[in-house]
Formats: sequence, C-alpha cells, structure tokens
Amino acid sequence: MILYTCNQKTHGPAFAHPCGKAGKALDAAGYDYELKTVGGYRLMPWTWGSRDEDRAEVKELSGTNEVPILVLDGGEVVSGSGAIARWAKEHPLSPAKTGS
Repeated sequence: MILYTCNQKTHGPAFAHPCGKAGKALDAAGYDYELKTVGGYRLMPWTWGSRDEDRAEVKELSGTNEVPILVLDGGEVVSGSGAIARWAKEHPLSPAKTGS
C-alpha cells in the first residue's frame, strides 16, 4: 500500500496535520506502507504554480489533488485523513496495537 502525503509534517502530531493523522493511524494499525510525498503545499505561494504538476499522479488516482490518500494493494483509493484513519481502525493488521 502507498500513502501519498504532502512534504509538511508527514508524521507530525495527529491533531495538527492531516497527513500526520493518516500516517499515525496506519502505524497504530500495524501497517508497513510505502510513503510518497508530493509537492505543492497549498498554503505556500511559491508552490501554487507547480501544484497541479506535482500532484498529477494523486489527481489521477483520486480525482482530486488533495492529500493524504491511501492506495491499497488491490488498487482501491481511500481519500482524506479521516477516511484513512477510519479504514485503518476498521482493518487493523495488528489488533494488539489498536486495543481490539
């Protein structure tokens, strides 16, 4: 599986950044995953010109250029930190880590 994130706070505090929330949820569920960072952070003016180009693969996979997105091994795409966190909680690889 592949987690696409921005290059800002990839594994930061779960409450502080959506990409950090997604990464922490997958970690807590016991998953190993490939991490792909994409450019074009939306709040930085110097990234606005290249955002579409930097996130073309993300848009092709999910229909939007927003991250995080999770691409499962079967090709299914889970978009958004809340949806990724829910998916991880509902599909733990390691139940002992999630408290289940």
